[in-house]
Amino acid sequence: MSFQEILVSTADDVTTITLNRPDRLNAYTPTLADELQQAVVAAGADPACRVIVITGAGRGFCAGADMGVLENAVASKGTSERKAAPTPKPDSSFAGAPGPSLGTVYDGRFGYLYSCPKPVIAKINGPCAGIGLILALYCDLRFAADEAKFTTAFAARGLVAEHGIAWLLPRLVGEARALDLLFTARKFTGAEAEELGLVNRSVPGDALDAHVEGVAQSLAKEVSPRSIAVMKRQVRASYFQSFGESLAIADDEMSASFKAPDFGEGVKSFVERRPPAFPAVAAK
Repeated sequence: MSFQEILVSTADDVTTITLNRPDRLNAYTPTLADELQQAVVAAGADPACRVIVITGAGRGFCAGADMGVLENAVASKGTSERKAAPTPKPDSSFAGAPGPSLGTVYDGRFGYLYSCPKPVIAKINGPCAGIGLILALYCDLRFAADEAKFTTAFAARGLVAEHGIAWLLPRLVGEARALDLLFTARKFTGAEAEELGLVNRSVPGDALDAHVEGVAQSLAKEVSPRSIAVMKRQVRASYFQSFGESLAIADDEMSASFKAPDFGEGVKSFVERRPPAFPAVAAK
């Protein structure tokens, strides 16, 4: 698969997707959006991939929407804004991943990240603003350089809380902090992002690659891909369930997990005191 604005590589069970517009701090364009979606869906269906890492080339993660795109939106008063492309149809190993179905509750520009059965890590190496921040929030785990700069940016551009961030951000940092970040559009660092609960951890920039690689390899080698796929869907589905509904699904999924080969391998590897050899995610 050939791309213009991203780079994709897979090694040691980890697929790294790099936003590749370093001269523009990887500013977001319709082309980048479509290519990123295609790459994530393909990695989600690829048995050689167990973890996906999204990062930026050069000194930025994603500095928000490309100003050329915003200028066109101003000229057309938003009427020509490009809509999200339909999700490319994945193969059966992606569509049939284990766990409760999310149905169509997560559509929109970034819903495919929630549907992906593989864990998705945002490696935030530099400026992360506007739609770039939204992209990071849809990832499952986020790690940032201490010195990386963040901002919601929308209020400073006369825009609103786009692409579901009004729903996502309060769930991560609480309503009061979310409103602060949205209303003021103030800049904050990766270190503060960790304090707010927006990222899982921030580390010095020169330690970020090694830290994320360690997390990715742990997820790829030490835990069950099937378990991750199921738990990811359980958590995301739970936002629209009562406790009783979530508990009933957990009981069903627990019963299914006892019958899956991952359970036997997990127990056997523990008893034999060796690393587990879990199979790739299989279709239902």
